[in-house]
Amino acid sequence: MSNVRTVSDTKRAFYTLHTRPINSFYRRVVDELIVEMHLLSVNADFRYDPVYGLGVVTAFDRFMQGYRPEQDKASIFNAICQSLEQDSQKFRQDAEQLRSEAVSLSEEDFLTRIKQLNAENAGGLFGGLRSIAENSTFKYSRLFAIGLYTLLETISPDLVKDETKRNQALTNVAEGLNISFEKIQKDLELYRSNLDKIAQAQQVMSDILEADRKKKEERAGPKMRSSLPQIPRNPPDD
Repeated sequence: MSNVRTVSDTKRAFYTLHTRPINSFYRRVVDELIVEMHLLSVNADFRYDPVYGLGVVTAFDRFMQGYRPEQDKASIFNAICQSLEQDSQKFRQDAEQLRSEAVSLSEEDFLTRIKQLNAENAGGLFGGLRSIAENSTFKYSRLFAIGLYTLLETISPDLVKDETKRNQALTNVAEGLNISFEKIQKDLELYRSNLDKIAQAQQVMSDILEADRKKKEERAGPKMRSSLPQIPRNPPDD
């Protein structure tokens, strides 16, 4: 009998850990992240690495942006990780460490060192990337691609905004890591598209809430005026 946990097992564990209702607008984001992380966790070739961790943190933070109540976001993220028997603090710490390394790099330095991973002796970001490049059974994932994208975005925000430069940089990264550029490009195009859709949907929701607030204020206006005490007029002089 197989002891591999099912998606249902993981979802059940999640909703046991996070018992508050999830805003319906974001429920699909949470469910899809749980499923994606679960399927990777039970794959025999999958090994956690910090770039994947950065991708998980970035995807969660960006897709959950604007969630209310704000304080529930930490509980939701912790529950996702714990339901998969993983450490949410490790994800956050690894993500912060990679960002701090990336912010000190120039675009040229990063891409040059990506090409020289076989000769790279240091640990940290490039040591981890070298291990990936040398792993013939490395399990690529969309979340790993998001982690790579976040590194480039941290190093040079302008780079990721220029399609030609972005694709050239990703081509160099893919070659250095022995990963398919086409897979990375496809996953990141979907990621960027979904971010745009989320942002548009959030703006629509914000507009609806603002319009509703104004209507309530307008309805309350006459009631407030009618409840004010009437000031009697002075009687006319005799």
